[in-house]
Amino acid sequence: MADNNTIARPYAEAVFELAREAGNLDEWSQALEVARAVMADGRVADFLANPALTDEEQLAFLTGLYGAAAGAGGILAGGTKEGRNLLKLLLENGRIAVLPEIAEHFETLKAEVENTIDVTVTSATELDEGQKRAIAEALKKRLGREVRLEAGLDKSLIGGAVIRAGDVVIDGSLRSRLKSLSHALTA
Repeated sequence: MADNNTIARPYAEAVFELAREAGNLDEWSQALEVARAVMADGRVADFLANPALTDEEQLAFLTGLYGAAAGAGGILAGGTKEGRNLLKLLLENGRIAVLPEIAEHFETLKAEVENTIDVTVTSATELDEGQKRAIAEALKKRLGREVRLEAGLDKSLIGGAVIRAGDVVIDGSLRSRLKSLSHALTA
């Protein structure tokens, strides 16, 4: 059986092409992010799994949820024919659970077109704005893309930071260095 990423990829590519042609990548991005958040709630998946519900009842439920979460008129809240059709297609094919993966693939495609990358810096202490700017500039030079940086804290790192940019992970944490030293001493 195919995994959710394999199933989601063609849907994401189709939605991306549709959004790019219509010039509303940002609106679709926001709508799919709302869908990801809503579908992350296990109660929603449990409700949608009820075999007594018709596709139309499930569609009405989802468009209502998306409308409440994103405001009336959102793409997946029935605000566009395309958004409604996507939800109908996913429901008819039993694929509504892959909406989070569709959103993820869509964001990857959007980042490629916009030449951007989302970077997460997890550090042992709070980073000031100067440090964030310096990290973003260094990564921009290394990766050749505009960097959207998000910073987080993890006290278990002891010191240093871990940077995640797509598939690239730079572990400059003290915890990692101590583990390496420990392995070197015991080998």
